[in-house]
Amino acid sequence: MLRIEDAQLADKVLAAVTKSLSNYHFDFQGARIITGQEEGAYGWITINYLLGKFIQKLNWLYLRSDENGAQETFGALDLGGASTQITFVPQNKNIESPRNALHFRLYGRDYSVYTHSFLCYGKDQALRQKLAKDIRGTDGILRDPCFHPGYETVMNVSDLYSSPCTRRFAMIHPFSQFQIQGTGNYRQCQRSILELFNTSYCPYSQCSFNGIFLPPPHGDFGAFSAYYYVMDFLNLTLEETTSQEKVIDTMEKFCSQPWEELKTYFGDVKEKYLSEYCFSGTYILSLLSSYHFTADSWKNIHFMGKIQSSNVGWTLGYMLNLTNMIPAEQPYSKPLSHTTYIFLMILFSLILVAVVIIGLLVFYKPSYFWKDMV
Repeated sequence: MLRIEDAQLADKVLAAVTKSLSNYHFDFQGARIITGQEEGAYGWITINYLLGKFIQKLNWLYLRSDENGAQETFGALDLGGASTQITFVPQNKNIESPRNALHFRLYGRDYSVYTHSFLCYGKDQALRQKLAKDIRGTDGILRDPCFHPGYETVMNVSDLYSSPCTRRFAMIHPFSQFQIQGTGNYRQCQRSILELFNTSYCPYSQCSFNGIFLPPPHGDFGAFSAYYYVMDFLNLTLEETTSQEKVIDTMEKFCSQPWEELKTYFGDVKEKYLSEYCFSGTYILSLLSSYHFTADSWKNIHFMGKIQSSNVGWTLGYMLNLTNMIPAEQPYSKPLSHTTYIFLMILFSLILVAVVIIGLLVFYKPSYFWKDMV
């Protein structure tokens, strides 16, 4: 965002970071702003590395390679404050838009990955876009269904238009400030959010929004970052009991809760964050709908905060790639699974105990064994 708004200032920030980190005793190799495409790809690598999807399945107690045992990878759904990414391996490997295609060779297998990063469609910038869109034609009072009934706040128009993401809605208003008054209606909130997604134009066989190619979502998806934090707050991360219908029902009830009642119940949550959960939850449902997830495919979305105590995000994937921790070719020696390792340890321990017991018997009662031999 800063690079778009002020490239020179972004360079100054990176120069300051470089100067500071160069003073420490580790191999610092420079600071840069990664692309949205990289962010999506590294998130995809992180999820599948932690889930063990890049290594082929083994049979006969996981000791022999199964040539047909290549595992199907998870897709990655990342949602930040400024941008959001979707990355997965399409069922049909034909990716119509070359700029959305990435090719990896990991552990001896080739992957053709679709990825796209939507700048300005992270949850914070999407909210600013919605507000900038909705204050047009008002008298300085915005009755907003994405905020709880009884919620009120005042915002400067100049602050709203300071982001590059809201420039398309910028116009001159007769007021310098506007007031938001919450009305708390999920359905109306979703209708307002969906107006941010232009679905009227698609130069490909299928698009998400804004003319961006999107193959049909295929397989399971890990949804992390703000996807997880928002859904976790709303108690909607349990896959066994959470359907799309239940999520919508929960959002309808949550958004209609009076603001004062909500503050009393969630007194330990910062008001800024608490006030935006109605919008954020509704936005997540709207965004996933624009990716063509349906009530049937909702079960394929897994909201993830951690995998085996490791945080899910793009940073681990970046480091794995930078340090060549994932080889292009299949390693010669395959690691044992945790179950197989435990089984072998128990087996060898039992054998060792048996040998010790026999040895002690031979040592302390040798006549017994000699008698049998005679």
